[in-house]
Amino acid sequence: MQYALQDAGLPDRAQLRRWIRAAEPGAAQLTVRFVESAEGRALNAEYRGKDYATNVLSFPYEAEPVLLGDLVLCWSVVQEEAAAQEKTVEAHCAHLIVHGVLHLQGWEHEDDAEAEEMEAEERTILAVLGYPDPYSNEKD
Repeated sequence: MQYALQDAGLPDRAQLRRWIRAAEPGAAQLTVRFVESAEGRALNAEYRGKDYATNVLSFPYEAEPVLLGDLVLCWSVVQEEAAAQEKTVEAHCAHLIVHGVLHLQGWEHEDDAEAEEMEAEERTILAVLGYPDPYSNEKD
């Protein structure tokens, strides 16, 4: 875990490990970094060509035999989205970690069919973790 900011509400190592293990029960070596919006925006611009801070970025290195990769979460975006979607920050962060780990495994949501399949997997994992459906409360 890497914290590029100070916030008492950030998840601890045990929470992150629980969320990651729910999405990837096999061997994994991941770095999870929490950043401010300036760093999140710079990374999104450099690696995705999009000039804004996004909630989670996934950087896969290897999927087998050990899942290797980095997840970067922009903490202010996570908090803003949770508030806008009327979710707890914890539940939203758990969702984004699960979402990011699935991306590290190769899951995508480029078309409707892929999105439906990935969202179903996220719902299943989050239900096992005790969190509500992350898509049931989305605001348009």
